[in-house]
Amino acid sequence: WRRGRLWARRCPNLPGRREQALRKLGLIGGMSWVSTADYYETINRLIQKRVSPRASAPLLIESLDFRELSGLQSEQDWDRAAQVLIESARRLESAGAGALLICANSMHRVYDRVQAAIGIDIIHIAECVGRRMEAQGVTSAALIGTRNVMTESFYRQRLIAHGVDLLPPDMDYVEQVDAIIYDELMLGRRTRDSERALKTIITRKEQDGAKAIVLACTELDMIVDVDANVLPIFDSAHIHCEAAVDWILAEGT
Repeated sequence: WRRGRLWARRCPNLPGRREQALRKLGLIGGMSWVSTADYYETINRLIQKRVSPRASAPLLIESLDFRELSGLQSEQDWDRAAQVLIESARRLESAGAGALLICANSMHRVYDRVQAAIGIDIIHIAECVGRRMEAQGVTSAALIGTRNVMTESFYRQRLIAHGVDLLPPDMDYVEQVDAIIYDELMLGRRTRDSERALKTIITRKEQDGAKAIVLACTELDMIVDVDANVLPIFDSAHIHCEAAVDWILAEGT
């Protein structure tokens, strides 16, 4: 009996030993593959830190072909994109996912339609960011992301609902950042020019009165130093991953 207890202590992963249950999460990725890889790594590193060095997250990942979802302009384009995501969400739900992430800020434009088409929850990236900002008392911020995220209401209103006053978009910066995201970051490329451009934009936003910056593109942390900047940086992808881990551990929604 004592020998058995000693062996179990030395070998904590023996079959039959009670372990913390982890819920299975689905990721709709490929938008881009660069950020999807970051989601996978970040979620697993957080699980490893919070559960056990040998733990890994039970994930189902469907990496979509981004050619089907890029360059969306008309409402017809967005209807097609919504259907692509709905079909992906249904496949992941059928495969056993208990909740989902859409691993892209911009694709949350069709969140409501995708959520209505399935029977499990989709953890909304902007809601996660908004709750974090509200908890930290942030009331003024600048939003940096793709053109539709910076200029349309589907994302901005989620943050405003949490008491965050957002600076209006500067269209010169909107076009510049949008080009950097689609022409460089989503292809896995980063340049010193783009790093300097984002640093200049963030400095300008501080001068305009912003008290924080929301990186509302899942690739922007490639060229923005989140921990060394003139303003607090709310990295949407990392915050989304933290909410995912809370759900996996049944510690949140």
